Amino acid sequence: MSNLIPHQQPSSFFHAQERDILAELLADKRSENTRRAYDKDLKDFFLSVSGHEPNPQLIIEFLKLERFTAIALVLQYKAKLIEKGLAEATVNRRLAAIKSLVKYAQKIGKCEWSLEEVQGEKAKAYRDTSGVDRDSYRAILEGCDRSTLQGQRNYAILRLLWDNALRRGEVVKLNVSDFDAEARSLTILGKGRGTQKERVSLSAATVEAIEAWLQHFPNWGKDSPLFIALDNVHHGHRLTGNAIYNLVFEAAQKAGIKKRFSPHRCRHSSITAALDATGGNVREVQKLSRHKNLQTVLLYDDARLNAQQKVTDLLSEMM
Repeated sequence: MSNLIPHQQPSSFFHAQERDILAELLADKRSENTRRAYDKDLKDFFLSVSGHEPNPQLIIEFLKLERFTAIALVLQYKAKLIEKGLAEATVNRRLAAIKSLVKYAQKIGKCEWSLEEVQGEKAKAYRDTSGVDRDSYRAILEGCDRSTLQGQRNYAILRLLWDNALRRGEVVKLNVSDFDAEARSLTILGKGRGTQKERVSLSAATVEAIEAWLQHFPNWGKDSPLFIALDNVHHGHRLTGNAIYNLVFEAAQKAGIKKRFSPHRCRHSSITAALDATGGNVREVQKLSRHKNLQTVLLYDDARLNAQQKVTDLLSEMM
């Protein structure tokens, strides 16, 4: 073991097969992204403090440390992260992974202390809500060659990202059965909603775009993915989040967009344009964005209005 986690002689307890608490913790998380992030962050923690990747015995040793030794260990790790110059959000995410491990261990009777005393760094969420203006996004849509199958698929996805401000993870999970052309609606599995789906209304243009894509697959079953890969290697498989990221990035480059564009930038663009179109009606736009916290939508509105610039100009004129 490292000099940070005191070496303990393995007892007879360790000769029995340990519960894989990390595997149980990850299995308890619904989101694949959360599982992946926790796995990565906990590996970083144990490598940093012990020189080894986490395994059942190492995790049990950590959880059996004396309370103040464990807290000191985590605080030393936090100090190292800050020393490296990592962003507050990254530091907080890694601390959250460790806290989640300890909390889960408490729940199953494998740990007697908590990490409540370990505070995260103050971070400002959604610092950059910039996207592109409506003319730029129109150029992205017009760049889709809708005479081709790929162009029709990409156009339908790009319309969903703009008209409904969908997240790429929500697009990835869509099945054919989620689309109701007659009701002009889509049933999505939203972020942080578990298995509970919600219905969103679609524009006529988006319905038309999805119908144009689906007409090429008349025999698809209800549980078939709504969007599939078309390349030779992955043809017919559900389109991945990375694939959606790449198609958005390439469509933006083709349209001459200089900034690095992504599906989340599409969402930023859509929400900002919606605030412009509704005269800053944040409650209406919250229905579009599906943010649980209205304060998040207000951050977009503040960035859109740039109130600070107005006040700065007023002060300047006084001189």
